[in-house]
Amino acid sequence: MWIMVAHPYSAGGAGTAAREANLLAMNTAAYALFEIGHLPLIGVNLALPLIAAAGADRDQAVMMPLSLALAERCDAILRIGGPSSGADAEVEVFRARALPVYYALADVPPADPSG
Repeated sequence: MWIMVAHPYSAGGAGTAAREANLLAMNTAAYALFEIGHLPLIGVNLALPLIAAAGADRDQAVMMPLSLALAERCDAILRIGGPSSGADAEVEVFRARALPVYYALADVPPADPSG
């Protein structure tokens, strides 16, 4: 499955160190999903290079539109971490489509090797 990882990134005005820790948490979860045979995707990882190219002032204009578009393409979502309106908005995309929403890595089934 293509599984999106949703976690707070900049919630609460997180500073640089907190954002780096949040991104590491998402990437660590993504690697764990990869290890059990899934294709993990993170909206922040898609958006950050574009934000760097467009300028930091374009953060809000780029981050959520890209993340929500990515959510439309995935099969499930893993929602981890604390409060985040952005991560919760991503979850709502999956709920609206009646797709799986997981709240712990242990709840995600291993990928079906037959495809």
